[in-house]
Amino acid sequence: MAIEIASSPSPPYQNPNCNLKPSISKINHAIVEFGMRIKKIAEDDPRRVAHSFKVALAITLVSMVYYLQPFYNGMGDAGMWAILTVVVVFEYTVGATLSKGMNRGFATLLAGALGLGAESFASLFGSTVKPVLLGCFVFLLVAAATFSRFFPNIKKRYDYGVLIFILTFSLVSVSGYRVEKIIELAHQRLSTIIFGGATCIIISICVCPVWAGEDLHKLIVLNLEKLATFLEGFGSEYYRISEGDKSFLAAYKSVLNSKATEESLANFAWWEVAHGKFRFRHPWKQYLKIGVLTRQCAYHIEALNGYLDEKIETPSEFQKTIQEPCMKMSSEVGKALRELGLSMKLMMCSSTSAIHMENCRKAIDELNTTLQASTVEKWDIVETIPVIATTSILVDIIKCVETISEAIEELSKQAHFQKPKDITSDINDKPHFIQHGGVVKPVDDGNKKEWVTINVDSTATILLEDENPQESKPVKSKKVMNN
Repeated sequence: MAIEIASSPSPPYQNPNCNLKPSISKINHAIVEFGMRIKKIAEDDPRRVAHSFKVALAITLVSMVYYLQPFYNGMGDAGMWAILTVVVVFEYTVGATLSKGMNRGFATLLAGALGLGAESFASLFGSTVKPVLLGCFVFLLVAAATFSRFFPNIKKRYDYGVLIFILTFSLVSVSGYRVEKIIELAHQRLSTIIFGGATCIIISICVCPVWAGEDLHKLIVLNLEKLATFLEGFGSEYYRISEGDKSFLAAYKSVLNSKATEESLANFAWWEVAHGKFRFRHPWKQYLKIGVLTRQCAYHIEALNGYLDEKIETPSEFQKTIQEPCMKMSSEVGKALRELGLSMKLMMCSSTSAIHMENCRKAIDELNTTLQASTVEKWDIVETIPVIATTSILVDIIKCVETISEAIEELSKQAHFQKPKDITSDINDKPHFIQHGGVVKPVDDGNKKEWVTINVDSTATILLEDENPQESKPVKSKKVMNN
């Protein structure tokens, strides 16, 4: 009897290299994407790359405490505290580094002195009472230091120092119970911490410094420019006149969330020394006030942005009736904000912003006149209410910008902004200076008429009046072009 055994078909041969190709492709894609991300971060702020090398330089320098035998003989194993100090103290901005470095240095000094004093005082009562007294000292001082962290001013500027105080005092007072050479140990730790902190501060200030005050200044100016860009383009967008890039409509949103950054930069700027255009004790608090007012204006703009309905292709008849004053209000208040931002950027008193604000008031008067002249009954109430709400928000924005202007004017007084030079009316004094450095120089050509030469960047014409009010006469002006 023959038995047939059915053999199952063998599976087709698979090349193992085929499975590796998708994995290799994914790995290559991940590597390229990671590299592009690194490149983007470095391009967004090249100072980040410099900061990385600065931290590496500081770590390398303080590591010499361990590498070089003379330093190691002087500091011993306590040299590790210098490396730890650099790791926790070195921050991105100069102000943050100064804040942490000085907090750590003074807190270590104070806590070390109190720890040694507590250990010496407890030793007077014998070995039996000494641990009890040390425990009481630790309990009381740690509790008091921890409670002090709830004070707003201490929490804002000295919170890190309080933490280091608690740590150092506990280490010194507790270790002093078992370590015989406690004074030598405290001296070594204090020396290494000062060495590490000083290294951080010197490198942070001298090598590609990043100033928190300068960043705060630029941030406030940038926020004003973002709001100005939105307002200058709002009129054209509201009346569907422009069809260009609309990215400016969303730029203001970053202003709404800038509070934490501004407060952090202002806190660190308080620690910084005088640098560039910023003096010591620069009025950084005024920047925070301007920032608050700028965010209030941004909230009004957020509400105004809600009325930019893209579904409505053409404006209503009521919109067209008040188109001119509305566009003028939006444009002029945007120009005023831009001038205020430029004034802060150059740290010079602005005179043109007041002109734009006056134009805004005139536009409001024109709007009121137009509304009073129009008949409300002939307009559709559904179309009228959103338009009235839009104009009302624009009026609120104008009031907010006036407040911002007053705050910047106060900053200009506190920070001593430069004032533009005005034209003098006395033509007998030579030379006469006009704004932007022009020079007025009287010239006599023998025709009993006054010629005026003005050295400016472009052609200029000026009309002067004779000093005698009873006999005024026309004055020729000479046009001069600078090469």
